[in-house]
Amino acid sequence: MIVMENKKQIEECEKKLLDAFGSKDLKTIDKLIHDHALFVYPNGLPVTKEMVMENYRSGNSAFSTIIPSDQIINLFEDTAVVSLNLELKGNYHEQLVSAEFRYIRVWKLFNGNWKVITVSGVPIPKP
Repeated sequence: MIVMENKKQIEECEKKLLDAFGSKDLKTIDKLIHDHALFVYPNGLPVTKEMVMENYRSGNSAFSTIIPSDQIINLFEDTAVVSLNLELKGNYHEQLVSAEFRYIRVWKLFNGNWKVITVSGVPIPKP
């Protein structure tokens, strides 16, 4: 039963996180991402949580469309690995983005709260 409850919690956290990115809800983004999280963007650039937050604060990241699909969740006690496709449309550093990416995101349970500890993404080539 605990596995199913945790999977449901991760599904809810994923939805909250994607909604927060879409609406630039920095308070929710801050709450769901661990302070020491590490990201690897699809362009290969490693970034910190603070860099991600600054991109949204400054308007350098603004996505009008975020559509998830093909989500897979694997649970390992207090850690969850999520893989999913994201169709993104919007702006990133004054460049229009309209592409699909495959992301892997790792969540870890800290004092009863799930937090993202790492994210990596790769572009999915269009046929």
